[in-house]
Amino acid sequence: MRNRFRHLAPVFGYIGTLLMVFSALVLLPLLVMLFTAGKAGPEVSPVIYLVPAVISFLVGTALHLTFRHGNLTASQSMLVCALGWLAVSGVGALPFWLAEVPAAAARVRHAAGLSDGSQISLLDAYFEAAAGFTTTGITMLQGLEHFQGSLLFWRSLAQWFGGLGILSFFILVLFSGGAAHTLYGAESNKIFSKRPRPGIFNTVKVLWLIYIGFTVAIFAALLACRVSVFESLNLSLTCASTGGFAPYDESVGHLAAAGFPNYRLVEYVLMAGMLLGSVSFLAHYRFFSGRPATYFSTEEIRLWWLLLFAGVALVALDVVSHRGTSGGSLEEQVRSSAFQTVSFLTTTGYATRDISATGYFYGVSRQVFLVLMIMGGCAGSTSGGYKLHRVVILAKALAAEVSRAVQPRRAVRVLRVDGEMVDPEEVRRAAAILLAWLGLIVAGGIVTAAFSTHGAVESFSGMTSVVSNIGPCYISREGLVLLHPVVKIVYILGMVAGRLEILPVLLLFNRRAWS
Repeated sequence: MRNRFRHLAPVFGYIGTLLMVFSALVLLPLLVMLFTAGKAGPEVSPVIYLVPAVISFLVGTALHLTFRHGNLTASQSMLVCALGWLAVSGVGALPFWLAEVPAAAARVRHAAGLSDGSQISLLDAYFEAAAGFTTTGITMLQGLEHFQGSLLFWRSLAQWFGGLGILSFFILVLFSGGAAHTLYGAESNKIFSKRPRPGIFNTVKVLWLIYIGFTVAIFAALLACRVSVFESLNLSLTCASTGGFAPYDESVGHLAAAGFPNYRLVEYVLMAGMLLGSVSFLAHYRFFSGRPATYFSTEEIRLWWLLLFAGVALVALDVVSHRGTSGGSLEEQVRSSAFQTVSFLTTTGYATRDISATGYFYGVSRQVFLVLMIMGGCAGSTSGGYKLHRVVILAKALAAEVSRAVQPRRAVRVLRVDGEMVDPEEVRRAAAILLAWLGLIVAGGIVTAAFSTHGAVESFSGMTSVVSNIGPCYISREGLVLLHPVVKIVYILGMVAGRLEILPVLLLFNRRAWS
């Protein structure tokens, strides 16, 4: 067996090293336990973090010592990427599976329709971990306000590490020479090759410094709004990563419902944080390097601004025209519309209103949300979705085809974005990923409808949400928790595929990649 997969030795070797590094991260919630004991009743046992850490370290060490490292081909890097994310999600699921659900949370889970609310199934635990690392934000947990602090922190931390990428953190901590280039490219699947600094290690270091800076800034702003330290920590981790996990069942809407006095300020802070995470980190680097015009200079960012303002305007007009004065003040309606639009554009998934219900957002708003689900944020950001840079490329390609019909046959046609020529290979790749993206959504939507009572809109919105790594969809929270196991497995694959931009996961099912 070992000889048969000898050519894949570097793949298993790097996965082993990744698991060894990851074993240390699983222990971080133990530090939080020192400060959150008694927050929601008795804390969990440290064993739920020690066991996964030991398993990850031992398995990783065995792989690291058994299989040699070496240079990676493009396909091998994609296999490391896909298998690594699946393996990390598996280890990250163990704390949820081993934890004892608090009695109050168990009652909430039982009321939601779960036959055994006191135990998180292994599949639901894996789903929760995958949703965390892929920054999707769909949760299988109910009664979050009653869960232990360290477990809530673990799910938030998973999103934070997944925001810039698990392998990018691996490169930062344990620089792996020439393989770093192919590993970084396999995970990020960047549309353009521009980097803030020469060298992959310097690039990753700059990205993480900016990312940490944004996280700290959001944390400080939330503290200034009088949000507790623990809640500020969780929200800053999941906001900077555009992940969307919140330590409440009602997401950010919990603050207003609970009568928190500064909930409006909190929503504005989170909107700003989500927008920062959705913009290319290359643009952020240029801004901090003294080029503020970079936030308006590229066609992708100009499209991002257009979608932001047009989306907020359409949703706000839809809400105000339907609800009038019955929906609260004008400021409240516009703020709610802006918050939800920003949440979808950035693929964060926070919510101040339940979009699965039809009592607040209506037809136009729900269509806008679906469009934003698919498009996503800017390339080179923490956002999910198809990415706006690809939208720009395909729109230019379409315009070129229209022009081709009215121009002389011998006319030279060059496709340019931001004044630079686009390689035809880039256009082909963008079209192929779009086809795969839509294919996954259609397949997942059909599976959802086949194994549930949800209609077409709900089923397709669910798969669109997971592939685009958003979270909220037109299936209710309770409906998501009660999905058939087959649908949950499809959604897990959809989340990982969406986060890695399809190709690495598709390669897992290609026989030639293993031969």
